[in-house]
Amino acid sequence: MSINATLTEIVGKKTYPEYVCSESITVGIDHHLIFLLTFFVFLCIFTSLGNALILVVLRKESTLGSPSKLLLRSLAASDFCVGMLSDPLYAISLVSAINGHWRVCYYAFSLTVVVTYALCSVSLLTTSAISVDRLLALSLGMRYRETVTIKRVYGIVITFWVLATIGCAAYVKSSQFTRRFIQAVLLICLSVSMFSHTMIFFNLRQHRTRVQDRRSPEDPPLACSSLQSEVNIAKHKRAVSSVLWIQLALLICYLPYTVIVALLSIRGELSQTLVLSQKYAGVFVLVNSSLNPLLYCWKILEVRQAVVATLKKWCCSSI
Repeated sequence: MSINATLTEIVGKKTYPEYVCSESITVGIDHHLIFLLTFFVFLCIFTSLGNALILVVLRKESTLGSPSKLLLRSLAASDFCVGMLSDPLYAISLVSAINGHWRVCYYAFSLTVVVTYALCSVSLLTTSAISVDRLLALSLGMRYRETVTIKRVYGIVITFWVLATIGCAAYVKSSQFTRRFIQAVLLICLSVSMFSHTMIFFNLRQHRTRVQDRRSPEDPPLACSSLQSEVNIAKHKRAVSSVLWIQLALLICYLPYTVIVALLSIRGELSQTLVLSQKYAGVFVLVNSSLNPLLYCWKILEVRQAVVATLKKWCCSSI
């Protein structure tokens, strides 16, 4: 049985990719499709090059802790795959729709949905894992290196990729299952991230209170340890701030698409306006992958220094 027949039997007379890749929906919006196509060509190049640079830098960077660096590499890898797979596939579906090649558009759009859902799931799971990693680094102190080992983080990262691939590949058999899977991943990741950042906030307040108590005149011998504690608190604040910015960018980029999908579910029917709105909302989802390298360079000092050093080395070598 073909993929087309399987999807049609499960969803109804027409699947969503069939609606999107049909003349009745795309007629009269060629100028929108051409604009999106041009945008995605540039987005594909910027996302791929930006995240490739981050992957090269993280491979050489030694000042970041190994578990944290591995999680960042997983996030950068998922963003790199967005630039190499999701963006080109979406561009192919747009070209096919403009030229009226509906069958090519259907398969390209269906693959875009599966690949993008899988990569977005990895991004959501990884960002929540990074927030948990920062909470453990703050809570465990010296025991952090014994608890959060590189082997355990490798196992978690591999589990994320396998779970996301299986959950989203099921779209071929049941698009409803994949949508439920994405909703569950989104809900779990948001809950875990909110809990982690709340606990981090309270822990930082407790640490600050203890440091202030140690700086009292009655206990002068602890001045050095108090100073070290302040340095550690500042370091944790910078790390938490970088994670918070990454998650905030993710939420902002994913929010329009989530709203449009909710409207589609409530209305239960498709229109050209809703389909076009979802296409533009999908742009924000994929733009998130191009924003992350900029956030790494802006908020993570070690990454910024390594990127600058790498670019200078490449420039000098080329000259």
